[in-house]
Amino acid sequence: MFIQTEQTPNPATLKFLPGRAVLAAGTADFTGAEDAAGRSPLASRLFEIDGVAAVFFGADFITITKSSDKEWHVLKPAILGAIMEHMTTGLPILSDVPVDDGAPAATEEDSEVVVQIKELIETRVRPAVAQDDGDIVFEGF
Repeated sequence: MFIQTEQTPNPATLKFLPGRAVLAAGTADFTGAEDAAGRSPLASRLFEIDGVAAVFFGADFITITKSSDKEWHVLKPAILGAIMEHMTTGLPILSDVPVDDGAPAATEEDSEVVVQIKELIETRVRPAVAQDDGDIVFEGF
């Protein structure tokens, strides 16, 4: 298994691309070990690495944010090893808890404008925001 990495606009955040699906739908964001406990075996494992401050899962990537007192050249090998080992064992990324897939899907009650807004968020805005460990949710119009 070969995992690529990509820099993001945030120097404290690095994107890991395992070359396979991470989540089937939606995103998952974890801001600490307590947040990941019981929800994601992989995120829990990553938080065991000293210096991992946040974990974000997307469709085909994992974004890690490090604490300011750690350097990537120290963290990166441990993170790559944890991701590779976890993915090759076949363990789930997330536990059997519902994943927040972001904005609610378009419904019949939505106006044509709302449907178009939701589609733009899903196809253009959300993928761009996810590049830097973010997410966006449609609240209303």
